[in-house]
Amino acid sequence: MSTSANPRKAAYDDRRGTAISSAKPRVSSTRAAGNERPTSSGDILPDDSASNAPQRPNLSHRVNGYSRNMTERQTARIQSRVTTRENLQVRTKSPVKSYAADGDGADARRPASQNLDRRSSPPAAAPPAPLTRREKPGRPLISHTTAPLAARISFPPLASFLPESLEPLPLRQLSPNQQEAAVLNDLLYVLMGFEGQYIRYVDSYSPSVEKDRLAGPSFRILPGIDPSLRDLTTSMLKMATYYSAIGAFVEVQSREEFGVINHALCASIRKLLKDYLVLIAQLENQLITNESFSLHVLHLHTLPTSHMMFQVYTLAQEILKKNALLEEDLDDSLDGLDDVDNILEQLREGGELAPGGMSKTICKGGNVLRLLTDRLSYMSGDPAARTLLQTLLRDASIPYMTMLNEWLHHGGIRDPHAEFLIKEQKSIKREKLEEDFTDEYWEKRYTIRDADVPPQLEAVKDKVLLAGKYLNVVRECGGVEISAKVRDVPKSFDDPRFLDNINGAYAHANSSLLSLLLTTHALSARLQSLKHYFFLDRSDFFTYFLDLSASELKKPFRHVNVSKLQSLLDLVLRQPGSIAAQDPFKEDVKVQMNDVGLTKFLMGVVNVRGIEQDDPNDPSTAEKYRTPTITGPGPAPSATDEESNMIGFESLEFKFSVPFPLSLVISSKTVLRYQILFRYLLSMRHLETLLVNSWEDHNKVLSWTHRSQDPGLEKWKRRVWTLRSRMLVFVQQFTYYCTAEVIEPNWQRLMARVNGSRDTTTTQMIGATPKINRTVDELMEDHVDFLDTCLKECMLMNSRLLRYHSKLTSVCTLFATYTPRLTRDLFPADASLVNTPAANKYLSLHHHHYSSHHHHHHQQNPSITSTKNGPSSITKPLSVNLTTYDPSKLAIMDDLIGKYEHNFNHHLRILLDALDYYAATETVALGRLCAQLSTAGEKGGRERVGVDDAVGR
Repeated sequence: MSTSANPRKAAYDDRRGTAISSAKPRVSSTRAAGNERPTSSGDILPDDSASNAPQRPNLSHRVNGYSRNMTERQTARIQSRVTTRENLQVRTKSPVKSYAADGDGADARRPASQNLDRRSSPPAAAPPAPLTRREKPGRPLISHTTAPLAARISFPPLASFLPESLEPLPLRQLSPNQQEAAVLNDLLYVLMGFEGQYIRYVDSYSPSVEKDRLAGPSFRILPGIDPSLRDLTTSMLKMATYYSAIGAFVEVQSREEFGVINHALCASIRKLLKDYLVLIAQLENQLITNESFSLHVLHLHTLPTSHMMFQVYTLAQEILKKNALLEEDLDDSLDGLDDVDNILEQLREGGELAPGGMSKTICKGGNVLRLLTDRLSYMSGDPAARTLLQTLLRDASIPYMTMLNEWLHHGGIRDPHAEFLIKEQKSIKREKLEEDFTDEYWEKRYTIRDADVPPQLEAVKDKVLLAGKYLNVVRECGGVEISAKVRDVPKSFDDPRFLDNINGAYAHANSSLLSLLLTTHALSARLQSLKHYFFLDRSDFFTYFLDLSASELKKPFRHVNVSKLQSLLDLVLRQPGSIAAQDPFKEDVKVQMNDVGLTKFLMGVVNVRGIEQDDPNDPSTAEKYRTPTITGPGPAPSATDEESNMIGFESLEFKFSVPFPLSLVISSKTVLRYQILFRYLLSMRHLETLLVNSWEDHNKVLSWTHRSQDPGLEKWKRRVWTLRSRMLVFVQQFTYYCTAEVIEPNWQRLMARVNGSRDTTTTQMIGATPKINRTVDELMEDHVDFLDTCLKECMLMNSRLLRYHSKLTSVCTLFATYTPRLTRDLFPADASLVNTPAANKYLSLHHHHYSSHHHHHHQQNPSITSTKNGPSSITKPLSVNLTTYDPSKLAIMDDLIGKYEHNFNHHLRILLDALDYYAATETVALGRLCAQLSTAGEKGGRERVGVDDAVGR
């Protein structure tokens, strides 16, 4: 082949023969350790023996010789790398070797045994002066990291530290063809992340700085290159930056703290880098064997790969910015303060906070998958980029899908790096359910990390959470085999069975837990038992219990003997013929006394001063709202006057214990609602009993049944009877409304849904997707909604209605408890009855009874009978003789009844107006109560008084 026919060969021959005859041999810093050859004189000899000959070899011999030497150098480099790693394992604790002190500057730090690259630096006419010293090839090792595949070999010295004797010939002294050959040779090194002779790192880049390595090196071309060559070379240098930055990214993100999703992503990227290096080897082979291989051809071959590397580089940079490894991300650093739960959890388990643990967050788990998905959506119009990103997403999602399948099919979490969308609080255990008034176990034991949910799971994250929670409950009850392996499940997000897998697991977990609750643990029977004890349904046993314990319950609540009450309750519940005798859960009912008044407690709840507003870490919070069992008399540490005057009837409540997993449905939060309704109904029932006792006195005691000759006294009696009748109507109508029109209809609806769940535990298949008719969470919500509806329609969740109702019941209670005193005062007020044998006999028999009633009434409300000018005389022990007629008695009693009537009418009218308003704006059911209570109003009372007067006349 002639010179004109092969200009590249001619240019190369010309370069070897004339232009580069005085060039200094090049030292390749990357091949110093692998290609060092021992010599007797210590000189550095070229590897290619043909280059030592004075004559110029032909190109074919040069190519073949170079290929053979290239193979030998690669083999030597691989052996050197293996030897270095073997030495690393043996000599990890050896001190770093220091080089000889001779030599100065960079020459003393650079090993003198590096080989000369024969491709771009042909043998000079005169060999360089031999070096009198060879430095040892050893380099200090990089310290260990948690990335198992990270390299520990230190970075080679920069080209800026080369001695002047090793500097190549300036580019301006080379012809364009010679410049192209030199640049081609350099590019193969640069594309693998090393410096070349004419292409070097910029001065601001330092490979020992991690941030510089992650951002990627920038390269500069020595001056003097042809402009056309410079443009092509500059466009290809970007790929070298991408490769170096991606390699550093893989090493950093492979550390343990970045999680298995990042590790899987790095493993997938490492495969791409391996293919990239294969491409570089193929290009090197083309450079050696193909004489027509040019810079332009190299540029065309690297265009697709450069685009691929750009996509990976962009993704890597975005992840690094999220991790604040390139620049500080203020938003992410602030988000780290939101992870307080994990910090508290770590401290509870006895761990310690790492230094700077709250300074920033780490982009891992679902966040990495979200970045990949968003990038894939953004690049959906680029087929090559879409294929690449789909591959990365598929590989990175494999460990995430493994955790997802473990959660869906076993109810377990294997997430050592906190990457999964479900977070587990291990400090919350099911043993705390008895004292858990906020459903903490069910609501906070397993929660969703909303910021870490991959987009593929955003629409089904609630199903994922519930499926695992349900299975976790079944697993704790021994219903799931943990050791069984999950088979035939999707391994990536793009699997067509992905959503069907989630829906199927959710359906299976839901039916398993429903069957466990309704069949194995008899939830319906438990709810029926709760209705008997707390809503006084079929309460023959409770009436008998109140009769037996009346003497004990009349005492102040701090003096009530709870053990005695528990014994009486056990006796009643085992009474043959009683409804409760057949109840299999009667052993779970216990008696306890609540030291907080019902009205005060409800006011604290409706005014948003309940448990949620208090500090949960404060030990006094639980004691404040707990319903403690009082085992004996004792002074209260802090109690208001209202609480100190509470009697046993006002403090009595039941405690109902349920085993796990029924405690999820019948939790402490729901039992508290049952207790509120029970105390409310018991207070109304006790008030009805007091008014009924007053009715009995009015119909049996001589002072009431005796027809007086004084018409004023008879009219006063009728006023008392009418007021008592109106109060009794108010109490009975209110009790009827709460039981028959609120609790019973809502209860029937609840049981219809609960019993309906038995028939819907099996799922229906619509196409290939199972349809859930009923879920456990819906069952739990229905139970809570039932109780909340009852509380709301019974006026217990409205502070105004609750306050008006409390005032009305207080007036009724005071009137009923003052009836014995009125009975005694009637004797001296009736001239035809005073000092008669029947009256004296009755007074002598009941004098002590009246005195005790007066003393108890005066203690409860010493100011209810006070007049405008001061306390009335009836609030003091009477000094007049009961056997002496006192005409002033009637005026005093008439004034007292007038006050009772005024208070009752006033508060009832306010209550009716409020009921009418809230029935129109909030709760429609209150309209029925308003209509029923209107019969106890002032108008109805006056009509009845007129009828009584007409009958009397």
